[in-house]
Amino acid sequence: MTRPVLQQSHGPEFTRIYAMGAARGDVVVSNDELVEAIDSSDEWIRKRTGIIERRRAPKEVSAVDLATIAGREAIEKAGLTGAQIGAVIVSTISNPVVTPSISTLVAENLGAGTAAAYDVEAACAGYAYGIAQADALVRAGVAEYVLVIGAEKLSDFVDPTDRSISFLLGDGAGAAVVGPSDFPGISQSILGSDGSKWGTIKMSGTYVGYRNGENEWPTLSQEGQTVYRWAVWEMAKVAQQALDAAGITADDLTAFIPHQANMRIIDEFAKVLKLPESVLIGRDIATTGNTSAASIPLATHRLLEEHPEASGGLSLQIGFGAGLVFGAQVVVLP
Repeated sequence: MTRPVLQQSHGPEFTRIYAMGAARGDVVVSNDELVEAIDSSDEWIRKRTGIIERRRAPKEVSAVDLATIAGREAIEKAGLTGAQIGAVIVSTISNPVVTPSISTLVAENLGAGTAAAYDVEAACAGYAYGIAQADALVRAGVAEYVLVIGAEKLSDFVDPTDRSISFLLGDGAGAAVVGPSDFPGISQSILGSDGSKWGTIKMSGTYVGYRNGENEWPTLSQEGQTVYRWAVWEMAKVAQQALDAAGITADDLTAFIPHQANMRIIDEFAKVLKLPESVLIGRDIATTGNTSAASIPLATHRLLEEHPEASGGLSLQIGFGAGLVFGAQVVVLP
């Protein structure tokens, strides 16, 4: 018997990011508003994290709302309509329900019809994972244009008295449209995890435990020093792998946009990678805070607003966080 020959999809050889979108929480929260609960000071927070203030969303604004605003801007800047989006990927850890996903409602809100839609739960590496998947979906011919969004409302999961992470966290969403290109616009992605440090960034309890009265509402916490050492030394190696996979060196970069975890980590990254002074570095954390999956696209959006001349240049982006999960690639800035 002759086996029928299956048809497999295929798409363009290259992809790129067309445009970015952003949404930040409307509420500006200064360090002074948080220090009493953690018995600290504005000076301590600035020295330890580089954060001056963070943006948080009011109670009535959800991660879906933030994702929709950011996604709409990205689509409009790309010169597209929602109907042209073939897939919506939302990277988030802020979905307040187990199901349904945030992405399906965002797709509906943006007029994307019956586009493929799913959430990625890879915390601070989620956006890098989303870009890697969008690149693959377009080149496989599954979708012509893919909307990738990192969206977080982390203020819903903050314990104001926690000294390890509460003062770091903010709310926001960043979005990117990925589509076909005449030139290579997204390099090979370096993706991975280190489950041996699974508990270094974690929740204080479970939803089942909360239901059963065994723990309070689950909130975020971390082992700060462990995460700092892992990020600076191990993630610098991953960043270098991404440069090598892209076939470039640090001297070829226009920008470096790491996950906005901590300003000290960002500064150490730059030293370890020996970035030239000409390289623009994303430092959105100073006034936005750590927004997990949203941090890289938000920092990219701000960098392009402040430095429009960077458009067309190469940017190394790397996300790393809970899990511990990491992802990195080099992209051409839209």
